[in-house]
Order: sequence, then C-alpha cells, then structure tokens
Amino acid sequence: MVLADIIRHIEITAPLAAAAPWDKSGVQVASRRTEAKHLAVMLDPTPPLVREALNAGADMLLSHHPLLMQPRFLDALSDFHAVAGLLLTADVCLYSAHTSLDANLRGPAAWLADALRLTKRAALETLAPHPDARSPLPYGFGLAGDLPSPMPYADFTALLSRVLDKAAWSAAGPAPELVRRVAYCPGSGGGMAQAAQDAGADIFITGDVKYHAALDTRIRMLDVGHFALEDAMLRLFAGTLQQELPQLTVTYFPAWDPLAFEEAGTPAQDTYPSPAAPKEELH
Repeated sequence: MVLADIIRHIEITAPLAAAAPWDKSGVQVASRRTEAKHLAVMLDPTPPLVREALNAGADMLLSHHPLLMQPRFLDALSDFHAVAGLLLTADVCLYSAHTSLDANLRGPAAWLADALRLTKRAALETLAPHPDARSPLPYGFGLAGDLPSPMPYADFTALLSRVLDKAAWSAAGPAPELVRRVAYCPGSGGGMAQAAQDAGADIFITGDVKYHAALDTRIRMLDVGHFALEDAMLRLFAGTLQQELPQLTVTYFPAWDPLAFEEAGTPAQDTYPSPAAPKEELH
C-alpha cells in the first residue's frame, strides 16, 4: 500500500490540525520507501519494541507518543540515538499520532466512555467543531458523560477495575456516595480537574496527577496511570486500521507500564520487560 495513503488514512481519525500546538504529531523519521505492507503499532517507540517490529518485518511504524518532543542532535548514545539508527538503517518511516488522536472524541479516545456506556457526552476542553456537522462532539481533550444509572462509589470503582484490568490506583479529593457523571482524560490530565467539575462530573479519571493538583482538587480524582488509558486506545486504533485497510498487515506490539506497585521487603524486579513480549497480529 502506498505510504502516503496510509498516512492520509491515519489522519482521517487523527487529524494533525487537531493536535495541540506544543505537540509533535506526524512523521518522526522519514523514509525513502513509497509503499508498505506491514504496519507496526505501538504506544512508545522504544528500542526493544522498534527492534522487535523490524525483526517481524514491519516496514512502517505508528506510535502514539512521539520519538521526541523537541529536536536534538544525535550527540549521545541514548534511546533516541538507538531508535533513529534502527529506523534509518532499515529505511522505515515512523509516524506519531499523539494529541491528534487524543483530540478526536469520536475515535479510539472514546473507548472508556464506550466501555462505561456514557451518554450525554461533552468535551472537557473544546478545540474546534468536528467537520461532520452531524457530530455532537467537537475536537477537544477529555470527555464527560452520564452512566446508564447512578452507582454507589464502591460499585463504580469495582466496575472500573474490571474495565481497566487494574486493581489499584491513587485517589484524591472527596469521594461521592453516588457516581452519576464521569469524566476522564487519557495521558496526563491532572490539570483538567476543574474542567471535569465544571462539566458536572462526580469523578475524574486520568494519569500523572501532580501533588498540588491532588491537594487542590474539589472533585474525586483517580490517577489510574498514563499507561492504562492509552494502551487500550492504541490497541483499538490498531484493530480499526486493520479492518479498514485489509490489504495491509497491522500488528500491535504491546507496551508495558513502566510504573509498578512494589511491596516493601520484596526482591527487586525490573519493570523493563524482555523485548520478546507477545505481539498481536490483527485480522
């Protein structure tokens, strides 16, 4: 499949015009190739995953997180140097759909809202109207919506645990007795707690909450981690691309959560896994 056509198709769901101004979505490493047969999708373009994708025959890579947020010289033997070297040697393009994917509130970023069956959805931070005039949602960051029926707080967190496949997280702010309206933002959304409160949410789910954001919040915040919300989003995007582009082989390369809960007194365990993690070919 023509490389430019793959990029155009990615940008239907993740339009660059919707990306945050500070972001570096788009082509990260260019390639002389004009066609690709095997697209590897991953959350982070780390050396182990990039190496594994290339060994599996991938001739184009799509990541969520950019290779770098700011340009820099190849003046140190860092992970950036290793990934750039791997891709340039193999002549393989790396494309990042970062906030361009986050901002499409009708796309994979809506996966948690879909899983929780949220209705009356609204953006927490509006960017621009969606080009489809029939869409009730603009481009923006973060979603709020109503549960099908109110739930006791403990029942809601039990449901969230099953949906995220995660047993524990950090919490801040007053816990509501009943949860009626839920807000969330994939990635680092701690600064959007007020927007979640203004949207009428009883609870706000995100990652990377900072100390002072937790101290100041007047809404219940659950920091489920950066990884938990975005890995599922990328897995869904990979599956959608495979369905829409059957002439292309799409393989999802699972990432790992670099942050792990550790019990005191237990033997040390590296959170950095073997690069031989099982990949998922999507058909």
